[in-house]
Amino acid sequence: MGRADARRAQAQESRRAAKSGGIRRLFTWKKLLGTFFGIVLLGMGAFGALYLYVDVPAANAMAERQSNVYKYSDGTVLARTGKGVNRQIVDLDEVPEKVQHAFVAAENKTFYKDQGVDLKGTTRGVLNTLSGKGKQGGSTITQQYVKNYYLTQDATVSRKLKELVISLKVDQKMSKDEILAGYINTAYYGRGASGIQAAAQAYYGIDAKDLNVSQGAYLASLLQAPSQYDWATASDTGKKLVKERWAYTLRNMVEMDWLTESEKAKLKFAYPQKPKPAAGMEGQTGYLVEAANKELEKQGVSAADREAGGWTFTLTVDKKRQKALEKAVDDQLESKLDREGNKVDATVQAGATSVDPKTGKVVALYGGEDYIKHYISNATRQDYQPASTFKPLVLASALENESKTQDGSLIGLNTIYDGTSKRPVVGSDTPFAPQNQDDRSYGPISVQKAMNSSVNSVFAQMIVDVTPAKAKETALALGVPDKNFPERPAVTLGTMNASTWDMAGVYATLDNHGQKVTPHILQSAEHRDRTVNPEKPKREQAISRASADTVTKALTGVVDAGSGGAANSPAYDAAAKTGTSEDNKSAWFAGYTPELTTVVALFGEGDGGRKQVSLTGTANSGRASGSGFPARIWADYTLGALGGGSDKTFDLQDVERGEVPAPPTPSDTPSEEPSESEEPTPSDTPSQTPSETPSETPTTPAPPTISPPATTPPTSPEIPPLPGDDDGQPGERPGGNGVAPQ
Repeated sequence: MGRADARRAQAQESRRAAKSGGIRRLFTWKKLLGTFFGIVLLGMGAFGALYLYVDVPAANAMAERQSNVYKYSDGTVLARTGKGVNRQIVDLDEVPEKVQHAFVAAENKTFYKDQGVDLKGTTRGVLNTLSGKGKQGGSTITQQYVKNYYLTQDATVSRKLKELVISLKVDQKMSKDEILAGYINTAYYGRGASGIQAAAQAYYGIDAKDLNVSQGAYLASLLQAPSQYDWATASDTGKKLVKERWAYTLRNMVEMDWLTESEKAKLKFAYPQKPKPAAGMEGQTGYLVEAANKELEKQGVSAADREAGGWTFTLTVDKKRQKALEKAVDDQLESKLDREGNKVDATVQAGATSVDPKTGKVVALYGGEDYIKHYISNATRQDYQPASTFKPLVLASALENESKTQDGSLIGLNTIYDGTSKRPVVGSDTPFAPQNQDDRSYGPISVQKAMNSSVNSVFAQMIVDVTPAKAKETALALGVPDKNFPERPAVTLGTMNASTWDMAGVYATLDNHGQKVTPHILQSAEHRDRTVNPEKPKREQAISRASADTVTKALTGVVDAGSGGAANSPAYDAAAKTGTSEDNKSAWFAGYTPELTTVVALFGEGDGGRKQVSLTGTANSGRASGSGFPARIWADYTLGALGGGSDKTFDLQDVERGEVPAPPTPSDTPSEEPSESEEPTPSDTPSQTPSETPSETPTTPAPPTISPPATTPPTSPEIPPLPGDDDGQPGERPGGNGVAPQ
């Protein structure tokens, strides 16, 4: 190598050395350490600024959203309602302690000791997010609670950083129990269930307070992958993984001294039940919920309070009796209707209310074919007439007021009236002469037998004897609503408006020996922040026991020997009354046993509910009367609701038999054959001969009669038709077309 080449090589080496030395001078350990601490300090400053900047926000909309739960009287779920979420928040002390520990063991063993964050897990999550690897695990229970309650599920760096800051603050402000409660109440468990209460119901059909350790460990295990670990839909791999997760949870509980090894050894995997569809408003459910909601408003729980969610409403409805009522309607009515091919059948609406006569609890209710198809509840609607089911109330008023006939005889079961069809009433300023069923005349007839056959002319005269004003007073005291209720003789045919709910209360009061019974469907209303104890109805005496028991005695005759024969059964003691309104627009059967009061009705509804139409021709059976479909539904339901029957009988006291007038001079006018207890002694001869031969064979030469009719109907200005006629105008008229039920 020449001297020139050597110099060049030396120069190059010098340049390399100079360059290397420059780099070393630039990246000395002191400079590197200083840079590191600078970055750390910068990061700490940024985090400090972030800590000051980020406040604990208000809860997100979904976190506090809860459903309401409606339950049958036995605690089983009837329905859940809410704005797209199935959640009920429960206090931590309602969750068994070992179940609480199962969640901590599964998700965050150090929960009770840590500061609310897992820096390692959070860092891993941020890196995974930046690298596009998606969601990560490893967060503490506090962080997961913060994510569920305050933030969103978005997998972004900003959300993770906020989660970290808020978690630190939450851990300082809240107790561990508060955080754990928030976590298990906001977590999603699959099957549409948010929160541990909804999850306990969805997977095991029980409340959270009833969970055992094995069940709690399964629910805690679910949180890692709800859809993958749901036993009902899990693959073989999923089932294997969730069992491993369940075992892992129990091992951690032993490690944390929350479970002994011997306790763990006895535990078996808690297989969940098959998933059930969330209870909706279809079928009868909507009608029951609607009735409960109306009562809640009366009890001070507004619609706004209710819609905020978190309520558990327990109804008085007996699940078995409810199913029995639905089955009775299906078997005795719906199975016989052709709603698609028969125009009349398409208009038929059934409604029913069944009440415990001792408490007023509504134990079953039928609102219609399906709440989704027909939102108007036929059980509570008040736009139809109760018809002749009102006649017992006229008798009750006569008894309560110790009313007398036109000739001064005390009214009771043996009192004799003139049952001539179209007979003008005597003693009224308002003319009224109703026609009996099929225009049949009965001649002299006892009150008992007039009740059995629902003789219009007898009760038209009786309400005049009592006075319509006093009859109305008694009816209102018993529970008939004051709707379209004029004080006129025609109301004896039930021309006011009432619902099956209303009439069930009325008949339950008769059943309860005259002590007022007010139907109610709400048993309790509970919220984690508030409990509403429904106001107990007043139990005043609406009418005397003697009056109520006398009416009951009369109504047993309707079942034993009258129009209520379809309900006659050796399996139970029953009292009832049929009713069919003007033009056959509604048909009723109101009856009771010593243990159960039930009112069933059919309504003819046309033009989408805007018009009342005739039921005649229902199921091609001619005139639909109270003694037909309603009576058969009542009998079928009652037998089932009583578990096949009951040996209880009516305890009747001081039954009023009434007075019978002294006999007049014998005549050839036929009379009703008196019953064994009757000794008719008529004092007047009717001035109008019955238009038809009486149904009973006469055994006395003279007709017993009270309230003799006028020989000719009184004249009056033009009088509008009865309520329920085509033009719907109220009023009475001589020869009116009031029709009694079968």
